Amino acid sequence: MYSDKFPAHVRDVIERAREANDEVQVIVRFHSEVSQRNIGRLTTGVGAIKVNQEFNLIPATALSLEVSTLDELSVSEDVAEIWLDEDVHILLDVSTPHIRAPQVWEQLRNDGEGVTICIVDTGIDATHPDFAGRVGLTADFSGKGSAADGNGHGTHVASIAAGTGAASGGQYIGVAPGATIMAAKALADNGSGRMSNVMAGLEWAAQNGADVLNLSLGSRGSSDGSDALSTMCNAIVDLGKVMVVAAGNSGPRQRTIGSPGAADKVITVGASTDQDSVARFSSRGPTADGRVKPDVVAPGSRIVACRAAGTSVGQVVDDHYTTASGTSMSCPHVAGLSALMLKADSGLDPPAIKKMLMATSVSINISESGPTPEDKYIQGDGRIDALTAAQFADTGQQPPPHKPSLPVPAPPSPNPAPGCMAAALNLFRFG
Repeated sequence: MYSDKFPAHVRDVIERAREANDEVQVIVRFHSEVSQRNIGRLTTGVGAIKVNQEFNLIPATALSLEVSTLDELSVSEDVAEIWLDEDVHILLDVSTPHIRAPQVWEQLRNDGEGVTICIVDTGIDATHPDFAGRVGLTADFSGKGSAADGNGHGTHVASIAAGTGAASGGQYIGVAPGATIMAAKALADNGSGRMSNVMAGLEWAAQNGADVLNLSLGSRGSSDGSDALSTMCNAIVDLGKVMVVAAGNSGPRQRTIGSPGAADKVITVGASTDQDSVARFSSRGPTADGRVKPDVVAPGSRIVACRAAGTSVGQVVDDHYTTASGTSMSCPHVAGLSALMLKADSGLDPPAIKKMLMATSVSINISESGPTPEDKYIQGDGRIDALTAAQFADTGQQPPPHKPSLPVPAPPSPNPAPGCMAAALNLFRFG
């Protein structure tokens, strides 16, 4: 008989491993740090256990072990819960509009300088001209030995959040082009990895100066937000760090928000299109336990941004840029905007930023009759508006409770203020 420490889907995986006589990879959460440190005592006399990763923010350890050993470990009173160490993957697909970030640079003289964004992904091409002088700490959790990006996804994501457009003559500029970029390589060059690798990257980033963390990745299937990675993400928000997570690309079906998009405290981002509708591929709520997700949507279709040297993610534009789509691309728009908001008011905590982003977002047209209650599961509170969000952050005022109507986007100033970034919406390729 199974312990209630195993979620139902984990039991299925364990039984398949038992029949095949395979090892299983799990993440064990203990009741205390003392129990975590005493794992050797808990497993005395049972089969071999390989410790893959130990975590500090939550009392948990990633293990590889035989099913019979897991059976014995699960009955220990020191063990609170056993999660599957699931595969996670990068997320690519469709969408595009504008969010009025250039007006933030020009009108508020705010490009995110002094704020640090960590991209937890496939690494970064730190030699790209668009990142010159702004790549801070990097670390590898994939086993490669360096944070160099041999896939291209992480570099593309970092560029959307904070690229300067230097290699394009200022054409393809990210949302917060003055921000410092950290990179944690948690996924291998094939774009895949384990939850435990991602959790280790997140923990490192949170403990080493990241203000905003971006996760353009996730697992497939509907989540209730109680899995290992979602739990870690919530713990990082509790530390005062802004966590921005891609919703996933499993739309248009409902209940397609996986981990860690289902984490309660993160900002979960879906994708919007150039017509200001929600991209068909963008994952929908509700979560497996019935909560509203995503929280907001942002541009995600045919985004032109940095290409890592020697890679070919998406549709290659030239030596320095490539085009890709998906909620992976939507997510760093919000990470970049979060950096702009923190630059405007460094005292904002993650719940305040999330609330302000949602309150200033634009409810976009989903049906001819207007938004319905069910539309919340598709667009959250709507498409982000960088200028409005940053203005409220700058003034310290709270947004009004009513939802703004769809605005007519203001064009970028032809004569930007000295020292600020011009070239407004050219980060995106419009369809």
